[in-house]
Amino acid sequence: MGIICAAMLSVAGCANQKQTQPSSEKNLFLKSLTNDLADLPDKIVQDSKDTFLKTDNITALLLAGGASIAMHNSDADDNLAENFRRHQVIDGFASETLNVIGSPQFHFAATGLWYASSAENQDSLNTDRAWTMMRALAINTAVTSGLKRIRDNDTPNGKRHAWPSGHTSSSFTVASVLDEFYGPKVGIPAYLTASLVAYRMADEADHWASDIVFGATLGWVVGHSVAAKHKNPEIAGFKILPYTSSHNQPAVGINLLKQF
Repeated sequence: MGIICAAMLSVAGCANQKQTQPSSEKNLFLKSLTNDLADLPDKIVQDSKDTFLKTDNITALLLAGGASIAMHNSDADDNLAENFRRHQVIDGFASETLNVIGSPQFHFAATGLWYASSAENQDSLNTDRAWTMMRALAINTAVTSGLKRIRDNDTPNGKRHAWPSGHTSSSFTVASVLDEFYGPKVGIPAYLTASLVAYRMADEADHWASDIVFGATLGWVVGHSVAAKHKNPEIAGFKILPYTSSHNQPAVGINLLKQF
């Protein structure tokens, strides 16, 4: 079973060419974080505009929203919840594990570790990718939390703030970002894990099926939209990176890098 946490923490070391240079500087993580935090508000605003003002994304969210409303206002949600109650599949340790690795708090923590380790190692590619993941998670969490408070309906087991499912939206945000950056080898296991998290939410009566439908769509939209803007372009599998030189005469150009 592919697990999101494993994907997030391993891809930095095995899926990309690490860009490192010797340095005597200390506290590289704090220096990188300070610089990124200074630009964070502007980037969050721009990423949000690029996500929620895009026609295709608006259409997808409206369709998912309409479907979830129809499901909740008909017998579909009640019937599915009753079916999950009678035929529970995930319980015990497996249920608790999926609950933890599907939580937004875990995703933020794992992304923070990814960012910190990459910054300390002067791995600029993965530092940027981890920061992109962080922004995608922040946007998704803000939107999900706002919608929960606006809708304020109860879950099947009587908890508040059901719609949309935060575990589902956050898990699909992570999977979508990983899919954009690393392709299907990482994306498919991440999506499978996100789907298991979503199933667990319904199986344990923590969410209605309609909560999950919209949550998955929201996470997919946010993750792909934010990551696609910051994905490095490639030519025949070679990563395109900027090149500068100050030897003899200043020069600029591009590097084509590929790990074998």
